[in-house]
Amino acid sequence: MIAPHAGGERVSSAPVVPLRGSSTVLRIVLGAQLRRLREQRDITLEAAGHVIRASHSKISRMELGRVSFRIRDVADLLTLYGVTEESEREPLLALVGRANVTGWWHNYNDVLPSWFETYVGLEESATVIRNYEVQFVPGLLQSEGYARAVIRLGFPSASEEELERRVRLRMARQRLLRGEESPHVWAVLDEAVLRRALGGAEVMRGQIDHLLEALELPNVTVQIVPFSVGGHAAAGGPFSILRFSQPDLPDVVYMEQLTSAVYLEKREEVDSYLEVMERLCIEAEPASRTREILLRIREQL
Repeated sequence: MIAPHAGGERVSSAPVVPLRGSSTVLRIVLGAQLRRLREQRDITLEAAGHVIRASHSKISRMELGRVSFRIRDVADLLTLYGVTEESEREPLLALVGRANVTGWWHNYNDVLPSWFETYVGLEESATVIRNYEVQFVPGLLQSEGYARAVIRLGFPSASEEELERRVRLRMARQRLLRGEESPHVWAVLDEAVLRRALGGAEVMRGQIDHLLEALELPNVTVQIVPFSVGGHAAAGGPFSILRFSQPDLPDVVYMEQLTSAVYLEKREEVDSYLEVMERLCIEAEPASRTREILLRIREQL
């Protein structure tokens, strides 16, 4: 990477290339590094687009990691940005191939909307995933029977084949919890999540058993916000916060809607949600009491 020196000279610094990460994250990291290089040289989006025979909006999408990359385009941009040493170009060009590799979730394209595909890719590379839920158990912690009930609720007209495909996708995501580099999943659940017996009492007892098993994992923390708290910090509804080890990737707040999703990355917005999450954790029962609460609710079903 070439950075301008205060005295007008250029000093070289090796590009930051992550050792691991999903293709979604690698595209974002590569795009961020290309943006930094362009801005260091005071080159406009229009000028960069002209070099690769594309519009300025294409450059913007590349820098946000929202499109795939072509090696020729990245090579031409690196030349424009003054990155000419092979030792500096090669790691970034190698990253192109890794960023374009399709993830396992592409096998479920028939039931995976594009707005959620981004989340699955981010989830694969997160080091910490924090969830706040008011209606459903988070997808990574759902039992198969509970997941089927939730999906049937959201897709009442889906065929049995489609329903099973969606269930299989959700179960496949859960392999993440037991991988070599599993993220820490920290879920804060409103008590209503556990009192609402989706799929019936038997399915809900199975879901609580599933949560009890998940609590045995060293990377899973669950807290419950009891009804006795009354109103609390997260009056706006459920959300997730994902944190990554890559220095080029900021925390991301994810909020799912009926047919789309919102991703927040601006520092001030993310900080607001982090503050709410911290307050929720204080208001919730301590994690040490979660097992006791789950067992009590299970007996009452």
